[in-house]
Amino acid sequence: MKIKLRRSQERGHADHGWLDSYHTFSFADYYDPAHMGFRSLRVINQDRIAPGGGFPTHPHRDMEIFSYLVEGALQHQDSLGNGRVLLPGQIQMMSTGKGVQHSEFNPSKSELSHLLQIWIQPEARGLTPSYTEWHPDPAKEKDPKVLVISRDGREGSATIHQDADVYRVRLPSESELTHDVHAGRGVWFQLIRGSVICGDQTLNAGDAISTEDGGKMTLKASSDAEALLFDLG
Repeated sequence: MKIKLRRSQERGHADHGWLDSYHTFSFADYYDPAHMGFRSLRVINQDRIAPGGGFPTHPHRDMEIFSYLVEGALQHQDSLGNGRVLLPGQIQMMSTGKGVQHSEFNPSKSELSHLLQIWIQPEARGLTPSYTEWHPDPAKEKDPKVLVISRDGREGSATIHQDADVYRVRLPSESELTHDVHAGRGVWFQLIRGSVICGDQTLNAGDAISTEDGGKMTLKASSDAEALLFDLG
């Protein structure tokens, strides 16, 4: 299995004061023709939002957008009538379709918000906008791999209009996980915290690996790790 490595320090970076953001793929003023996305995965931004900071109301269309909160809180409001405060480990999934306006703010006066913002291209344009959430199930908190987003919403996952399964991965130090990469699919593994070994590659926080080769991807944590794994058609 051929594995491609994307190092954290090679990502695009923008510091706006209220927002410190690392871009895995080309985004805004960061342009790298070698890193425009991976299959339907278009954006992975690792954002740290200062207390009271945030994105004022702005439009999106024809994109599946979700936020995975790592630390702090995130207040979301949109033109579909949703208003939520997201807490660590939770996901909000917004299918923007024909058009949605939304805002996201850090509601805390003292704590940073740390999150991953993900954009995935939908399977069709002009869809009816929709919104779903995924919240952790206490019974699965120790499971190494939990499905959080899928096209059919199985296992209580949030729904996406794309052939994409997204998993939350949590591995205690020295534990191991194997993920089957089926023929014709691609896998992107984005490490958020900790360190993980895959084959002869050692990943640290912010690093990512990808493959489009079928077979078994084996991940071993060398320290407590948290990640998102994207299995894409």
